[in-house]
Amino acid sequence: MASDFDRRRFIQAAGITGIAGLAGCTGGPESEGDDGSGDDGSEDGSGDDGSGGESGDDTTNVGMVYALGGLGDESFNDAAQRGIIDAAEEFDVSYDESQPADAGEFSQFQRLYAESTDPDYDLVSCIGFAQLDALSETAPDFPEQNFLLVDDQLDEPNVASYQFKEEEGSFLVGALAALLSEQSFSAGAGETDSDSTSVGFVGGVDAPLIRKFQAGYEAGVAYATDDVDVSTSYVGDFADPSGGQEAALSMYGSGVDVIYHAAGGSGVGVFQAAQNEGRFAIGVDSDQSLTQADFDDVILASMVKRVDSAVYESVGNTVNGEFQGGSQVMLGLEDEGVSCVYGNGIGDEIPQEVKDEIDEIRTDIIAGDIEVPTDPDDV
Repeated sequence: MASDFDRRRFIQAAGITGIAGLAGCTGGPESEGDDGSGDDGSEDGSGDDGSGGESGDDTTNVGMVYALGGLGDESFNDAAQRGIIDAAEEFDVSYDESQPADAGEFSQFQRLYAESTDPDYDLVSCIGFAQLDALSETAPDFPEQNFLLVDDQLDEPNVASYQFKEEEGSFLVGALAALLSEQSFSAGAGETDSDSTSVGFVGGVDAPLIRKFQAGYEAGVAYATDDVDVSTSYVGDFADPSGGQEAALSMYGSGVDVIYHAAGGSGVGVFQAAQNEGRFAIGVDSDQSLTQADFDDVILASMVKRVDSAVYESVGNTVNGEFQGGSQVMLGLEDEGVSCVYGNGIGDEIPQEVKDEIDEIRTDIIAGDIEVPTDPDDV
């Protein structure tokens, strides 16, 4: 998909000024401008349909409002973008992309797409739990507009909500981290500290959703062994790699062997710290041993969350006239909505007996024999 991303075209509009200018028109963002990397979260992005041609009257139009941190995080937002790119290739779909700079812009982008008549957007995709408050006001104001909400739920007849059991996948990578911390293990550029048995968790923003990742991870560690401690830190931002690196360096310096991050773009700093200190890391949302290939020699695994599938499925339903308004879909291990994916670079070096134990835990979670908490206070 890298080549598809490179071909995307973005309109550049700086922050609120750009939004205000666009909101004054009846049409949506135009797909003109420079080639745009989309890396600046303060810019509004607009993509064509990927074919290089103009969309016809029968084309389904989708507006994408990404989570804070924007595209280029190689994690959550980029997973959502893979979903819309796949949908554009499979169906007759044209889409535009917006990257709010702060939470105050969610409502304006949502309304910009909902009010547009040229094009008329068939679906507005709101990516991320932080959009719930804005959409709670936007959706009732535009009852004929279909919305997708990823990572939270809204009980409105024109909103399809998709959530994930992040705690289940996090439980698996927690058990993995603990089992490896207990033994002398080396692979790629990392190794465990034979004098210490501890692992870490680095979150982006301390919010209920991210605490689900933390809860599952800590519970997985505790299930695997009583002898491994867990250190936890929150960066306070999803787009601060230096903050992620600082938090991780402190943990590795204290003897932590493996750090699992749920920090979006800030997680890059965790990978950097792992390489610097010769330790290990676990990625999130996407298979980060592939999306962050420069660090595949320290990425043991990733807790993959199929945000792309949620976007793809909802767009497909819209194209087929089967939009599931009012539905609330929850995806976990059983649905392959979340999973533990071993790293492309060093995953093969993880002992088979460890992988077998992870497989057994997965089976027990799906069977209901293991109850996974969603709040760290319940671990």
